Amino acid sequence: MKFKILTFALSVGILVGASAQEEQVQYKTEGNPLFSHKYTADPAAIVHDDVFYLYAGQDAGDGKGYHIPNWVVFSTEDMKTWTEYPIPLKAEDFKWSTGPSAWASEVVERDGKFYWYTSTEHATIPGKAMGVAVSDSPTGPFVDARGTALVTNDMTTEWASHSWDDIDPTVFIDDDGQAYIYWGNLQCYYAKLKDNMIELDGEIMPVDLPDFEEAPYIHKRGEWYYLSYASMFPERTAYAMSKSIKGPWEYKGILNEVAGNSNTNHQSIVEFKGNWYFVYHNGALPRNGGSYLRSVCIDYLYYNEDGTMKRVQMTTEGVDRIE
Repeated sequence: MKFKILTFALSVGILVGASAQEEQVQYKTEGNPLFSHKYTADPAAIVHDDVFYLYAGQDAGDGKGYHIPNWVVFSTEDMKTWTEYPIPLKAEDFKWSTGPSAWASEVVERDGKFYWYTSTEHATIPGKAMGVAVSDSPTGPFVDARGTALVTNDMTTEWASHSWDDIDPTVFIDDDGQAYIYWGNLQCYYAKLKDNMIELDGEIMPVDLPDFEEAPYIHKRGEWYYLSYASMFPERTAYAMSKSIKGPWEYKGILNEVAGNSNTNHQSIVEFKGNWYFVYHNGALPRNGGSYLRSVCIDYLYYNEDGTMKRVQMTTEGVDRIE
């Protein structure tokens, strides 16, 4: 297949509206933000078959509020040449949802299938809800795996009274094969998932974390589990560590500062070809970029000898090409 290759720099024009992506296109990126042809937010990344896949919501609209009609997906093998695929999933693909609310999400692979955990607005149960879509390919298309929401706002009223606490899902499959889902806003939650990856397996449990705002993310390195999350508002990224996926979690401090010109901070942490990468968004694109028109960035993540993480250095240069 032939690709049209574009080179991104901050001088490239911005497409404020949501444009349909109907074919594969390749881009050469030059630092952060990664893409300037559309706004991208709430990144999630996975590695599959030595390919780095990046998922995000597409910010659109006039920049005066969240207008996120769909999610997007890119891939790279060298961290500089990126392929964008046709739009893999829209908020409207969940028939139980309403509005252009393709909020933060995450994709995981299990037994050859790819499960996309999302948060959006529920049409009949007031408040945010979480769903799950499935595909045989990391680039989609994805379809609703349940026909109903996985978690709705009325399931968590014991711990939170506001209607948007069931957002920002992150899923981690532990070494023993048990999958866990973490999520939340102002209150963090977790639950086990059944082997089919589309049902909760047991009760929802609260997680106590200092200054927790939203955007929990789980990764593991060696014997340590890391739970990073957006903290305070405007948001920084903080993190805690544990020897167990269930905690208890020991708070370790700030990992990333407020990300330029954006009130929100949403991260994904992935190891790829020998390097650890910190994926996040900011509002740094010229003219219209901001808290409601955000852009994905990538910088390196480093660890100390004791396993703690060094504070992320956000850069305009981004990361190097992998040869």
